Amino acid sequence: MLKLTSPHAQLAWAMFKTGILGYGGGPSVIPIIRYEAVVYYKWIDDDEFGEILALANALPGPIATKMAAYLGYRVKGAAGAVLAVIAHILPSTLAMVGLLSAVQSLKDSPYVQGMIGAVIPVIAVMLGVMAYEFGEKAVKGLGVYMGAALFAVAFGMLQLLSIHPAIVIMVFLIYGAFHMRMADTWKKRREVRKQRKKDENEASGSARSKGLNSPAAGEKEGATHGMD
Repeated sequence: MLKLTSPHAQLAWAMFKTGILGYGGGPSVIPIIRYEAVVYYKWIDDDEFGEILALANALPGPIATKMAAYLGYRVKGAAGAVLAVIAHILPSTLAMVGLLSAVQSLKDSPYVQGMIGAVIPVIAVMLGVMAYEFGEKAVKGLGVYMGAALFAVAFGMLQLLSIHPAIVIMVFLIYGAFHMRMADTWKKRREVRKQRKKDENEASGSARSKGLNSPAAGEKEGATHGMD
């Protein structure tokens, strides 16, 4: 496998691969971008990737191009962003220019249809793995019941009510901010109650210990033995 040491070369090669292998539009290229950025080059982690994916979905324009621009900026600033976008769109741009005259004849070609049909299962598996990993992180962060409830709400808003994904993402971002704040507040209150109960138990135990060791208690116990 090709190993590059220069960050600019790594960025250009990674984004070139996402552009040339991303059949089927934005969603199909996201797992490839994730592999390059998170798994292979480790420019960012899964949490940051999930955040920029949500924000990119909420903004207008092609999602893959926005992701490439962010990663380029993250790695090498403004110059990296320009390089990443150019490297990402260059393959499809050259292919469109080169095949423009033959696009009508290739559209119904059995070979082209066979290529697209063969790659769809691979894209589906990659999307499924990525969805599972994000879902697992959501359940760990929110809990099983809250995570399942939010999955159901998101499915209903997107599929049943046909609400635009950008609106759904913004609603969940706002809720997430309040949820984390409320969860932090509840956690602090629970810790305060536990500490207060612990202090009360220690104070009660100390009082009982002092009562047993006091002179009056000793005299009372001696008197009881004398009567026996």
